[in-house]
This record gives sequence, structure tokens and C-alpha cells, in this order.
Amino acid sequence: MRICIIAEGSYPYVTGGVSSWIQSMIKDMPEHEFIIYAISPEKKQRGQFKYELPKNLIEVRESFLDSYLEEKVRWGRKFKLTDEEKRNVKSLLGSEGEMDWSAFIRMVRSARFNNVSDFLTSRDFYDILRELCEEHYPLVPFTEMFWTVRSMILPLLIIIREDLPEADLYHSVSTGYAGIIGAVAKEVYAKPFLLTEHGIYSREREEEIIKAEWVKGYFKDLWIHYFYRLSSSAYNGADCVTTLFSRNKEIEVELGCREDKIKIIPNGVSVTDYVELPSTKPNNEFYIGAIVRIVPIKDIKTMLQSFAIIKQQLPNAVFYIMGPTEENEAYFEECVQLVNALELKDVIFTGLVPIKDYIGKMDVLMLTSISEGQPLAILEGMAAGKPFVATDVGSCRELLEGLDDGIGPSGLVVPVMHYEQLANAAVKLCKDEKLRLEMGTNAFQRVERFYQHEEVIRNYRNVYETIGGGKDGGHWL
Repeated sequence: MRICIIAEGSYPYVTGGVSSWIQSMIKDMPEHEFIIYAISPEKKQRGQFKYELPKNLIEVRESFLDSYLEEKVRWGRKFKLTDEEKRNVKSLLGSEGEMDWSAFIRMVRSARFNNVSDFLTSRDFYDILRELCEEHYPLVPFTEMFWTVRSMILPLLIIIREDLPEADLYHSVSTGYAGIIGAVAKEVYAKPFLLTEHGIYSREREEEIIKAEWVKGYFKDLWIHYFYRLSSSAYNGADCVTTLFSRNKEIEVELGCREDKIKIIPNGVSVTDYVELPSTKPNNEFYIGAIVRIVPIKDIKTMLQSFAIIKQQLPNAVFYIMGPTEENEAYFEECVQLVNALELKDVIFTGLVPIKDYIGKMDVLMLTSISEGQPLAILEGMAAGKPFVATDVGSCRELLEGLDDGIGPSGLVVPVMHYEQLANAAVKLCKDEKLRLEMGTNAFQRVERFYQHEEVIRNYRNVYETIGGGKDGGHWL
């Protein structure tokens, strides 16, 4: 079978998390051929792959959201959109009512437009936006609305119009733009479409927009609505939706996905890979570690503030932050500045390193994300028998405390951004060796019983075979 995996802002440009999951899926299913459709914000990332591509990965098709910069603009054309086409555009931009994504995709891909700019500079678009302003945004200056909406939907229209590789099955690993491509592929090729959500994309974008300084207050609702609309295209078009844990499933149903489409397949690790890891370190030091990308959603700053408190109680503590630093260089520099401002000693940013060379030496591991799905970093730590201090996001509590599985807790869960509680929890584990070892043992038992990578591959192999055997995947339901 030829499977096209559609990824946005992750594989093969970024390591860890979803990217690691994609790499292992491809490597561990050698019986299938894979194509990667990689969506990236900027063309400067072209070919900047962080992985050695598996032999059964036969193509990487790159799509860049800034490609609109090459389009020529011609203002004021008239395309005579139908009433349905106008309703769909208005629905995308904030009007109430259902949106017919199939009709919208057909309109955007139609030969009426030479390129995306033809539509966005047309009289039709101007009229639609004017009506929208009159109905919903009467106090917003029209010029601000025009340029905001234009910049918002340009990437969407660009990717809908792009040529797609042919495959037997399309597998998007998020909603958003990746989910749109899955829906487009189903519309164009009438082939099955599988959607996997690790985190809830629309909720994550909502959190970012609420905090974003670049979005003016009266446009925040517009942007949030837009990303929820994008998710609806994937939920409606997918033949099957897989997610990592029960709370994710509940949210997807709340957002309009049919419950009978959803199947829970947790993440997993190969526990045998974490046996007899290097563990030698100075006896008089406590090693606290974080397996993490240095990006805002991981909230490294809260992590550093908590370590400042830890250092006051445990002067011999050393903090290893293990993960790539180049994904958001400006944020990494802010973290370094915070280390200096706090006058912190013994903070080591390792960059991208072989985690197994370090993780066995850690006494406690930490995760401070403000949003997560089911973190592979926690599963890796659990497989190494290490207790965690983690924020109460995604499935972190479920991983560390279990679901009435008869296994004790394998870590401590604290509120998001609460660096004092993070610090107190880490200090408690460092000072109580018996508790630390007991939680580490529980961690290994839980991951060995419920989160084996081999089971993940078996489940996805079954899903591929089930929905990929027919023309349209309808027999899955």
C-alpha cells in the first residue's frame, strides 16, 4: 500500500514528539511505501531535514505557506460566485451555519482562478467582506479587516490549490492545514482519509491567539473561529479518526466529530531500548532533566524559574535541558537571558543529543508544557524507570497516576505555570529516595503494561488495512 502522511510544522524539519512518531511509523512498517507531504511556513526550510529518511519513504513533497509571495496581483476582476460559494466563504470567515467543505474546495481549485490572488483581489471577495463587516464587525475599519482576512486565508487557499501526490490512503497527523490537505486529497482522488490528533490543534491555536500580541483584540475571535472551521473539514472528511486518550476523544466529539469515527490508540515506546542505560554520576549531586524542544509551548521559562527555587533548597542540583534549541532561536535566547538574570548555576542546555546517554543518570524528570497530547518524553522517562514532575495538561495525569490500573503513581502533577509547586514537587522527590525509586518502578510497570510501541504499530497496521482496502474507506464505519 502507498500511504501519504501529511504533516504540518513537524517531520522532517523538527525532531521529537510527532516527528519521532512519524519516523517510527514509517520505519516499522516496511511492507508499505510512504510519501511525506510536509507543510512548512517558509521556503527557507526547503530540504532542511533532521532525519535520515527510511528506505520505504519514496518521496517528500514540500509545501510552503509563504509561496503566495511569488504570485502576481491583478485587482478588481469579477467571477460571479454562486450563492452557495458566497455562503461558504462567509462561513469560513465568521458567519453562522454549516460550511460545505467539498464545494469550497472545488471552488478554490477551479480553473476560473489562475492563482489565489485572482480571488483575493476580486470584486466578489470585496463584496463578501463588506457584507461580513456590516453584519458582524460594523466598528472595525474596513481596510484593517481586508488585510487581516487576506493574510489569514492566503495560506489556506494556496495549499488547497497545490498538486497532491497520488496514494492509496492519506493520513493527516493533525487538523489545521494538514487536515485540509487530507480533505482535499479525498475530494480529488476519492481515497480513504485517516486523521490522527496527538494534541487538539484548534484548542492549541486558540491558546496561542489569546496570548498573542500581534493579533488585535477584536480580531482574536475571527482567528479562533477560522481555526475551528479548518478542523471541521478534517473531522467531516475523515473516514477514521485516531487519538491518544479518552479526554481528546471527548473534545473531538464536542467540536463536531462523529463519535463512531474515533478510535483511541495511545503512544508507546519500546521498553527494551531503555534497559541498562548509563547511570553513573556523582553521588553528591541531584540530576534533574527535561526532554524538550526549546519552544514557548513547552514553557521553558517556568521550568527555569522553578529550578531557581530548587537551587535554594538543593545547592548540589544540576539541571539538564535536553533537546534542540534552533527551532525558535529568539525564544532560546530569551531563556538564556533568564538564566543569566536569575544568576542560575548548573543549567545545561545540551542541544540535540542521544537521550539514552543521559536519561539513566537523571534522578527526576520534568515537563512544564502549557499544552500537550500524550508526551513521548514522559513515556521515555517512564520506560527508563524515572519519576516525573509534570503540568496537568493532555494525558500527563493519566500517564503518571493511571486509570485505576492497580499501579501506584509514577510522578507528581502540578498546575500549569506554577513554578513554586513544580519546585516543591521536584525537591520532595529528590529528598525522598524511597518515594523516588517507588515511583520509578511504578512508571516502568505502567509503560510496560499499557504503552508498548509494538502495540501501537500493530494497531495502526490494522487501521491501514481496514480502511485502505476499498476505494473510499466507507466500509470502516
